[in-house]
Amino acid sequence: MRRFLRLPLIALSVGLLVALLLGVAGQQYRLFERGWFNLKTWWQPAEQSIGLDRYQVVIEARPIEGLDEDISALTFDPDRNSLFTVTNKNPELIELSLEGRILRRVPLTGFGDPEAVEYVGRDSYVITDEREQRLIRVRLTADTPFLDAKDAEQLTLGIGLNGNKGFEGLAYDQKGKRLFVAKERDPMLIYEVHGFPHDNPEQPYAVHVVQDRKRDSKLFVRDLSSLQFDERSGHLLALSDESQLVLELDVTGKPLASLSLRKGFQGLSQSVPQAEGIAMDDAGTLYLVSEPNLFYVFRKSAD
Repeated sequence: MRRFLRLPLIALSVGLLVALLLGVAGQQYRLFERGWFNLKTWWQPAEQSIGLDRYQVVIEARPIEGLDEDISALTFDPDRNSLFTVTNKNPELIELSLEGRILRRVPLTGFGDPEAVEYVGRDSYVITDEREQRLIRVRLTADTPFLDAKDAEQLTLGIGLNGNKGFEGLAYDQKGKRLFVAKERDPMLIYEVHGFPHDNPEQPYAVHVVQDRKRDSKLFVRDLSSLQFDERSGHLLALSDESQLVLELDVTGKPLASLSLRKGFQGLSQSVPQAEGIAMDDAGTLYLVSEPNLFYVFRKSAD
């Protein structure tokens, strides 16, 4: 009799353990928040969203030929009508065509661990040094043979130093002169840097760093790999590799819409393996790079 009584107790214990593990996993991976968000956006899509759900892949997993090192980050240069990315081993700044082909390679000296690059003005870019949390503003002309960090304007923030979980993404608001800086995780944060880069020599050099913990707490992704600021809407796009998601935030930091990078969504035949950078051109086309050096393009379908 005791043997038969033990069976329900064992089953109950196993059931409680499984429920506990599912609850921990759900909390760790933010599955409950993501599920609730998906339900809300399906039931009542945000009218002010840029329409990420209508984007479809038009170039999928095209290998970027000619690279031995993995690339990280992506930014669109409207003057050159091209894209830029960086490598952190044997550091280089690399210009890509809008079809994902290499146009130019510029060696980087003294950058340590470059992880992100962002266009901030004609011939002007900011590159991050992830481990040292440095922001390095460089200028690139048609005949620049290499870029040396010691010759560049620099800003070191040194906030919550955490090895290789440092500054992973950049985005720039041209009108508001704000540089958004993403800390990958532990904790996952987005800083707003005002006053860097410094463009007006007649004004004193003053840097102000803003942190919005309320906004960051709404991010139900596991990490941050890259950022993109949309000048037309004022919205911020946050790319998460681990969550395989692009999340759109409005001007208050509220999540509005998302673009899934998983197989079967947005026309993808396979999941994006390790998304590292996102950029948007003037027409609203989205470009994405993923390790191992794969190139993607997404365009919005007609309403």
